[in-house]
Amino acid sequence: MLGGTTEATALATALADLGHDAIFSYAGRTGNPADQPLPTRVGGFGGTDAMAAYLKDKAITHVVDATHPFAAGISANAVLACKRAGVALAALERPEWQAGEGDLWTRVGDIAGAVAALPEARARVFLAIGKQHIGDFAPKPGNFYLLRLVDPPKGPLPLPDAHAVIARGPFDLAGDRALMKAHRISHVVAKNSGGAGAEAKITAARELGLPVIMIDRPVLPGRPVLAGVGAVLRWLDHEADRGV
Repeated sequence: MLGGTTEATALATALADLGHDAIFSYAGRTGNPADQPLPTRVGGFGGTDAMAAYLKDKAITHVVDATHPFAAGISANAVLACKRAGVALAALERPEWQAGEGDLWTRVGDIAGAVAALPEARARVFLAIGKQHIGDFAPKPGNFYLLRLVDPPKGPLPLPDAHAVIARGPFDLAGDRALMKAHRISHVVAKNSGGAGAEAKITAARELGLPVIMIDRPVLPGRPVLAGVGAVLRWLDHEADRGV
């Protein structure tokens, strides 16, 4: 199982409880990942060929991609590696958030679109996108940026006016509303990751009347997509019945 999400942890617990022979794989971008009830490996595979070789070496019969919806690289590699290794693949993917009444969304296709959508200066931005693309917002140095990170930054932040809050989700509405008020946030930038664990910031922005710049998910290669732990367990049972 390729993990790193709340849904991945729920699936790992279900697999362990049912006695499945499974391995939980983390990409290793988080310095202190949550403990899992399954044997765990940490780190990348070294590309598609190396991942296919790993699957063959470990006699893997099924792969569940339960990574973050924006982990496009590993998800694309998993599709190709599973094809080469002859391994069944399915994705455990959260439904996207949908704009509702009172939401002030600007939808953009990527990080560059989010940067372009921000004011040139004097905005107070809750940059709720993780750590990987923080530096991409350097072309708009006249804004204040509030960052929420799982791990403390290892060096100076790549933005001249920024503050980092170190916290691990899930987050609640009261906490996110108070955070935005305390930092006088005027704009929220978020990836459309879906799920309940990070949705509080979207609800808080709606209640506070704040505009949200919502980054659409990347387009991934075709693969079976399952919407919950129960669906994954049924898929595993069905594949086993077919002798895969």
